[in-house]
Amino acid sequence: MKKTLIIAGALAASLALSSGAAQAAGGGVTPPRQDWSFAGPFGTYDRAQLQRGFQVFTAVCASCHGLEKISFRNLAEAGGPEYSQAQVDAFAAEFLVDGGYDEFGDPVQRPATPADFWPSPFANYQQAAAANGGKAPPDLSVMAKARTFERGFPWWITDVFTQYNENGVDYMAAFLKGYVDPPEDFDPALGNWNLYYPGHIVAMPNVLFEGVVEYPRDAQGRPVVPETVEQYAKDVTAFLMWTAEPHLEARKAMGFQVLVFLIVFAGLLYFTKKRIWARVGGETEGHATG
Repeated sequence: MKKTLIIAGALAASLALSSGAAQAAGGGVTPPRQDWSFAGPFGTYDRAQLQRGFQVFTAVCASCHGLEKISFRNLAEAGGPEYSQAQVDAFAAEFLVDGGYDEFGDPVQRPATPADFWPSPFANYQQAAAANGGKAPPDLSVMAKARTFERGFPWWITDVFTQYNENGVDYMAAFLKGYVDPPEDFDPALGNWNLYYPGHIVAMPNVLFEGVVEYPRDAQGRPVVPETVEQYAKDVTAFLMWTAEPHLEARKAMGFQVLVFLIVFAGLLYFTKKRIWARVGGETEGHATG
């Protein structure tokens, strides 16, 4: 009995320590788990959410961050925000991109086309760093896949069976709404205080505020979803998940088809094996009795 209690106590202690591993590592608070439409083996993107997230990105994020791996025409492709071609043409026409050189060898610019990639707000890294206190804002194309956190034991075991793989977007959504009042002894010259950022001190200021982006209205003139920091954070994070994995729906559909094929194929092999070896077994039995 005593040995059982000791083992149980050790297990409880290990669970307590490991559950706080994500919080202890780097000093950030563990982000809460969110409900995402694209989670799980059959998850899909919410088109309306992706379009709202694109609104937040263009209104708030695009002045500092780029999407160098996304072209304008991707916005019209199946599995994404699925804007119309006319809308994509209009988005592209708002930007100027490198157009080569004129007859005198001077660089020229031209209006962007749907085939062009989303231009960076800065000409180069040095310019971006100089405009942001010495630290260039990162490109956000694959940020949803580049960021994560440790959920600790036993969650990393259960995640294998539930196929939970949304640590990155959980962290990003929490980070965007994680700007809180710093401790009284905090020096503002060090940066900004974020509850979920490892170490808490981050160069990026808070950019999301209530009503900063106007969402589509219903027939009564009310926003289709709340114009809150929490909603903005979740919508733009979902959009950045799509930029990081634009073919997520196609991948999941293909995976399901492959699994069905393998199950059917395994069944055919099983019955083929039974048919062949049943005949061989009958012949062997005939020779033995003869």
